[in-house]
Amino acid sequence: MTVRPTEYAEVERLYADQCTAPFPAGMTSFTYRDICPVWLDSYTSGCVHTWLANDGALDDWRWDVLSTCLARLEQLIPGLPSGPAGGYYAAWHRLALLVWNTHDRTGRG
Repeated sequence: MTVRPTEYAEVERLYADQCTAPFPAGMTSFTYRDICPVWLDSYTSGCVHTWLANDGALDDWRWDVLSTCLARLEQLIPGLPSGPAGGYYAAWHRLALLVWNTHDRTGRG
């Protein structure tokens, strides 16, 4: 039996909420410091989804992608225009950070 990380239920709940959140208007054509918000949405979602599907495990490539997503989210969020985009990407950052913080503890990624 696989033991899931303690954060699993919280990530699962937050991910379900985030997947129903509308994509912020204007973000498809917005870039900040050469960061593409659409790319971040897609790749962060993919890593979180895979982590959930694998009971809290990611392969090395996805851990690297998640690390890149975290760094870019931290650069992007302060440069977002006012409105719902800030909350939307802050939620992705929170999810990515929750997953990332399991990396060293699980020994499964």
